[in-house]
Amino acid sequence: MAMAEREAMCPERLVMEHVTSRWGTLTLIALLDRPHRFSELRREIGRVSEKMLAQTLRTLERDGLVHRDARPVIPPRVDYSLTDLGREAAEQVRDLARWTERRLAAVERARETYDATRS
Repeated sequence: MAMAEREAMCPERLVMEHVTSRWGTLTLIALLDRPHRFSELRREIGRVSEKMLAQTLRTLERDGLVHRDARPVIPPRVDYSLTDLGREAAEQVRDLARWTERRLAAVERARETYDATRS
């Protein structure tokens, strides 16, 4: 989806898309514990490309959820952390992730019942 198309969407829906996307959710939850450097964050999340993580971080930074702290040292050091707004969002998606873990068995049973009635 082009940037202009995305920005034409309902603003709330667009923010929700950023927060609840696969990589957005995992990034926010990972940053709840502490600030991370890019490579640390990539290892913590796992299976995310550099390009996708960079894009996710830029989007979350633009939305005011993530703070990027670039220090002018050699070698350059960049740390990512949550803003207050980001921490609030991260706590919400973490709660949803915990609910998913707790209720996965019930969802799987529902899927089996659904599939059995469709065969």
